[in-house]
Amino acid sequence: MIEYGHFNQAIIVSGDGDFHCLVKYLMGKNKLAKLLVPNDCKFSSLYKNYRSIMAGINKLKEKLELR
Repeated sequence: MIEYGHFNQAIIVSGDGDFHCLVKYLMGKNKLAKLLVPNDCKFSSLYKNYRSIMAGINKLKEKLELR
């Protein structure tokens, strides 16, 4: 949050709900671009209302892995 004025949108990587209050705040300010969770089949229930901006890293494995 120290850098809040220096960015347009943020990407948060979390699956356990530790950043739920930050996600909620940034959503309210239209500053959250994406919520990345390690596994889109298993994540904190606190994030269930953010599925519209959520992406699972597990589904991106083929695009991200080194070949």
